[in-house]
Amino acid sequence: MSTRARYRNNEAAKVVVLADLTALILGLWILFALVDANRANDLVTFVHAAAGWLAGWSHDLFTMDADWLRTVLNYGLPAVVYVCVGHALAARIRRI
Repeated sequence: MSTRARYRNNEAAKVVVLADLTALILGLWILFALVDANRANDLVTFVHAAAGWLAGWSHDLFTMDADWLRTVLNYGLPAVVYVCVGHALAARIRRI
């Protein structure tokens, strides 16, 4: 394998890891919200702040009456978008 091909695969892997990590943070917040985790806990506070920042562009996109459904949709959609865009970008990097 040439050095150039190895470099492309490495860059593509970084994009995939970043996309998956963002989706993991958003998914973790959805889980914490659904099980009503203690919001005074430092980990829960950190994940909520990070998820709020990552999903800022879709804040209140869906305004359902049910809190659990609103949380799943408003944080789940960005998670899916980040994974799809990240993997598509990684595939594009590998092809170049």
